[in-house]
This record gives sequence, C-alpha cells and structure tokens, in this order.
Amino acid sequence: MNHPATATIDVTAVEVPEMTEAEISDRLHLERKVERAFFEAGKALAELRDRRLYRSTHRTFEEYCKDRFGFERRHPYRLIEASAVFDNLMKMCPNWTQNKVETDTAEIRSDDGQILPTAEGQVRPLTKLEPQQQQQVWLKAVEEAGGKVPSARIVKDVVQQIMERTQVPNTYQLGEVCQILALDNPDLKGKSGCWAIVSQVNDFSCKVKMWDGEYTVGVKHLKSYEYLPGECEQMRLLCDRIHKLRNNENLEEAARAMLRQLGELKRPYLTALEEKLLNVVEKEYAIVD
Repeated sequence: MNHPATATIDVTAVEVPEMTEAEISDRLHLERKVERAFFEAGKALAELRDRRLYRSTHRTFEEYCKDRFGFERRHPYRLIEASAVFDNLMKMCPNWTQNKVETDTAEIRSDDGQILPTAEGQVRPLTKLEPQQQQQVWLKAVEEAGGKVPSARIVKDVVQQIMERTQVPNTYQLGEVCQILALDNPDLKGKSGCWAIVSQVNDFSCKVKMWDGEYTVGVKHLKSYEYLPGECEQMRLLCDRIHKLRNNENLEEAARAMLRQLGELKRPYLTALEEKLLNVVEKEYAIVD
C-alpha cells in the first residue's frame, strides 16, 4: 500500500482557449456597463426628480426613492452628485489619461477606455470641488494608484492634500453678519443669499446661526456684510426673535414663509411693515418680551 505522502495524483491539463476579438470586444463592452452603473443610476434619478415623475404616487422625491428603491434620504442625492462628477471627468480628461497599452514598438496607445470612476464612493470626495479641481484630483489619484482606478481612500487623501494647500485663513469675528455663498456645497442648497451670524470661529470654517438653524461652513462660503457693531447687534436680536418663533411646533406655514423671507434680508433693519407683521405673529404665538 502506497503511503499517502508519496501517492501520485494525475492532473488532467485543461486547455484554456484564447479569446477571440469578438469576445474581447464583448468583455470591454460589459466592463463599461459595470463602470457606468452608478453614473446611469444618478442620471435617471436626476430626471425622475427634475420632472417630478414620482408625483402620482408619492408626495416627495425622498419618499419615492425609499419606497421604490430602498434608498435612504441622502443616497439618491449622492448618486446624482456622483453622476455629475463622472460626466465632468469624461468631458475634461485629456486623451493621455486613458488606459495605456504598450505595443511591440514600445509606443503607447489608447485602448479607447478612460480611467474613470467605477463606484459612487470614489467620487464622493470630489463633489465639493470645482470642476477643474475635480480633474486635478482625479489625475493625481490615478497616478498614485499606479495607473489604475483609485480607491475611495486614495481620492479622499488627494482631496485633503489639495484642500490643505488652498485653505484661506479665517479672519471672521464672533457676531459678524455674513452672506451665505452656496457655490458647490450641496448642504447649503437653497441658502445662497441668506444672512448668517458667526457663532464660532474655527481655523478654516465658522459655525453660523441662520434663520432656520446652525451650520458649519468653510470661509469660502461666507462674505461679510461689513455691518457696524450696532447693526450686527440688531441682526442678532432679530435672529433670536425668529428662533423663538420657529421653536413653536404649532407655527403655521404662512408664518414660516414670513420667517424664511426675513432670513434673506439684505439690510440690517426691518421696515415698518416688516416690524408690524413680526409683532403680530409674536403676539399670536404669545412670544412677547
């Protein structure tokens, strides 16, 4: 009887046939579909949202996405934002960022496939950057990944490096009244032009108090109104009055609309009519000093 350690095992060699040109073409085509999956999803979601194609069954886009796709509130917006970045990279990336293949003559040629993101997480750090910065970061991330699709961690690290180099020192003061500049920050959507009061000063950002709550924003999203100290104090008092009203859970939509309008003032005072209206609402909800 042969000892197991010295037993001979016959292995049948399996010949793997070479892939045909048609199969290689099919593989490339299917790979492109996989790569573009999140991009196509984001484009479709954007159209569903913009055309309100959910309105026959759902009151809001968020409710529709949760019921139809199981998406939590932020996920559909992340896909939409990511698809915009993907679209931007496709348009902006020059030919030399495409995948390179060496030929027999040691020349470099393109295989007609750009090195582009394959998942939403890879482009999430890019969504807050300007289009030109998105390209710059992606090229650097591809380089650091050895000419392959970079991981989300690599992209995030490159974004952090660029942000540290371009940060503007914070010169804002506590109590200063500023205008919100939404720019490319999706968290400030709908807030552009609103006034805010600086409540905390950080190295490169400020916590500000607006008519509907507190936000932490980068200094590039703020523009000082350069109000006098007395004018800043008037706006702080107005902000306090607005917040007292907003804390009332029974506040009607008409009153909320008025507060929203006051949150977009471009001057450090109320007109006589605005003061009267605010007084009426405060008395209605028993908020009178």
